[in-house]
Amino acid sequence: MELTLLGTGAPDGLPLPDCPCAACAAARGDRARAATALLVDGVLLLDLTPGAALAAARAGHSLAGVRQVLLTHPHGGPPVELPAGLPPAGRVADGRVLTLISGHRVRAVPMDSPGTGYEVTSPEGERLLYLPPGASPAGLAEGDGSAPYEMVAADAVGRPDALARLRATGAVGATTDVLAVHIGHEVPPGPELVRRLAAAGARAVPDGTTLIVGEYHAVPDLPRRTLVLGGARSGKSVEAERRLESFPGVVYVATGGSREGDTEWGSRVRLHRERRPASWRTDETCELLPLLADDGPPLLIDCLSLWLTDAMDRVGAWDDDRWADGGEAALHARVSELVAAVRATGRIVVAVSNEVGSGVVPATASGRRFRDELGRLNAAFAAECEHVLLTVAGQAVVLRG
Repeated sequence: MELTLLGTGAPDGLPLPDCPCAACAAARGDRARAATALLVDGVLLLDLTPGAALAAARAGHSLAGVRQVLLTHPHGGPPVELPAGLPPAGRVADGRVLTLISGHRVRAVPMDSPGTGYEVTSPEGERLLYLPPGASPAGLAEGDGSAPYEMVAADAVGRPDALARLRATGAVGATTDVLAVHIGHEVPPGPELVRRLAAAGARAVPDGTTLIVGEYHAVPDLPRRTLVLGGARSGKSVEAERRLESFPGVVYVATGGSREGDTEWGSRVRLHRERRPASWRTDETCELLPLLADDGPPLLIDCLSLWLTDAMDRVGAWDDDRWADGGEAALHARVSELVAAVRATGRIVVAVSNEVGSGVVPATASGRRFRDELGRLNAAFAAECEHVLLTVAGQAVVLRG
């Protein structure tokens, strides 16, 4: 089954007319994107968008053989005139199956928001799932035994939870080619877009690209262990959460606890919880070794600096005498156990930690001790990670991976 992406952008395209944002300013050449429309085997057009005939011609195709035009947008999508010779655009009712004379079968997939998704099966059996912008399949049950699609084209930037749902049911597997479409100016294009999509196991291609559904393509390699470093309010926690938002059943390991009576801390914890997907589970603990040793869904550990605070509490590291009398050795043993567990774990792990040492030298011996030990912990943990990021002013800089 041959798929040509006549456009890969949001309904209004990219760049937006007269928009001064950085993303629109950078959307030039093959980074410019028309509204998403898919041409399947030259006989099926999914979404009718402005300039579809010209886009097909630029890609070396014609719309003359199109026998069916189907719409996904809730209100018909971008207003356009029907090109001469095309059949009228229509929509298939949710759950119904349309069989084309070419042998393709199209099933309408219900969405959790207005619009229609389509599952297209070729005469040879390859399957493509195409979702409208801002939508995710509705009524999916975890582990319902769905076979993986060969290709999924979806709003991977705006609705990463759609990929999480599809992964939970088995509809997106390790070999599924996930294409990001409906790309707007919410995420900077270029290297940043590539990096964010790769974290979700997805990719973007330029307008006019033709692909073969089911043909082997190297799926972006998902790092098993990632460390995200950054200073206060640098965006490190948001970056860590973003790396796992397209995966189901994530265990969020909060090492800071609830701190009874501290209302300001409680407010911070509440904000963190509210922005996390509802499907994630929270585990408030500093006991990381059992979690790393177990099999299970991805772990998000936030953060190592609070884990270290707890570890130093346990060995009495804040007291100079206790530190000299076995406290240092006990702390280093705990850190070594953690690093060994990270090395051996089979789970996907994303950990957050504070980057230290760039500011004022602490005035107390215990403060300097914590700074030094956190620097050592960060270095040892990073050595076991395939991917290491440093967040600065909300921007993620790749240090490794």
